[in-house]
Amino acid sequence: QVQLVESGGGLVLAGGSLRLSCVASGRTDNLNSMGWFRAAPGKEREIVAAITWIGGRTIYGGSVEGRFTISRDYSKNTMYLQMNNLKPEDTAVYYCGSNSAGGYYYASNYDYWGQGTQVTVSS
Repeated sequence: QVQLVESGGGLVLAGGSLRLSCVASGRTDNLNSMGWFRAAPGKEREIVAAITWIGGRTIYGGSVEGRFTISRDYSKNTMYLQMNNLKPEDTAVYYCGSNSAGGYYYASNYDYWGQGTQVTVSS
C-alpha cells in the first residue's frame, strides 16, 4: 500500500498563490506516476496535473496550464503543485493520487488517494 498526505490548502484572494504538497510513504518503489485532481461541489473529479515518477514527464488539465506547475522531489517522495494566479473557479478539494501502472491522465487509473485539502479562492 501507499499512503498519501496532502498539505498546503487554504483561503486565498483571486490572483494569489498557494503551494500544495503530497508526501508518499509505504510501497513507493512501485510508483509509476502521481497526480493532482480536484472536485468542486456537484462536479466530478478532474485532473489538474500529473507527473511520471521516474522521468518527470508532466501533463496538465486545460484550465490550469500556464498557471500551475507540478513537480516532485524523488529523494523525499514528495510531489508539489505550485498554483499561481488563482481564480474563484479553482475552488475545490484537491486530491493527491498515485498509480503503479497505466496512463496517468485518468483518475480511474490511480490506486491510492490522499484525504484531500480544501482550496478556496475568493473574488
